[in-house]
Amino acid sequence: MLRIKKVSEVMGKDVYTSEGDFFGQVEEINLVDNKVDGWKIRVGSSFLSMFGGARGVVIPHQFVKSVGDILIVNKGSLPMHEEPMAFAGTGEDSEELI
Repeated sequence: MLRIKKVSEVMGKDVYTSEGDFFGQVEEINLVDNKVDGWKIRVGSSFLSMFGGARGVVIPHQFVKSVGDILIVNKGSLPMHEEPMAFAGTGEDSEELI
């Protein structure tokens, strides 16, 4: 059975990614026309470097997979570290980009 939560019940809840990593805690909820538009999340220490040291981010509601005892956000919606360029070729001196 679907149980509708009050906004005040969700404040301070822990937020995890779809991969199970702790992401942070709900700090604020953005409402537009009486509907949830986004979630302001206070980012946990393990994700601070991904956001250039920002202490919080706003996650659009469409990227929230579940709201219950915790919030689950889609990890694919989060920015990822850029990977270094990989080189293809047979030898060490190859300059060909993939």
